[in-house]
Amino acid sequence: MPSSVSDVAEDLGGLLGETVPALEAIGEEASLQTRGPGTWSRKQILGHLVDSALNNVQRFVRAQHSADLFLLDYDQPAWVAASGYQDRPWTDVIALWAVLNVHLVHVIARIPAAALETPCRIGDSEPMALEFIVRDYVRHLRHHLQQIQDPEASRGKTHPPFK
Repeated sequence: MPSSVSDVAEDLGGLLGETVPALEAIGEEASLQTRGPGTWSRKQILGHLVDSALNNVQRFVRAQHSADLFLLDYDQPAWVAASGYQDRPWTDVIALWAVLNVHLVHVIARIPAAALETPCRIGDSEPMALEFIVRDYVRHLRHHLQQIQDPEASRGKTHPPFK
């Protein structure tokens, strides 16, 4: 029986297919650009998306085996700094992001429909259904990919509330 979030898995798979070549076209030098003082570079934003994938795969799997789930939030700037994405080759960060999201496509497609209502609390957030978190993952991903692909268009836009 297909998951009721199989559309999300398909959307994410399609997004990967179109985004990886676009990211590769940016190149190393341009990956170091920021959107302004105090903002992450394109490379650091993609690194943040690596961290998001790592955190969300745990959320998606653990929520399937819990009546309700509580997980600590993560300090996004600390994760980006600790991982040193700025010092990694752009192609390595792309490859890591892509392979983690290929795995997430597989994980999302396998989530049983019955697990999608599992209440999940992350940090001090109100409980959210697993389905919301799964769908929000791709929304969050799209937001940051726009920042990478078109920094001028995304200048001044606020970060989505969920990570």
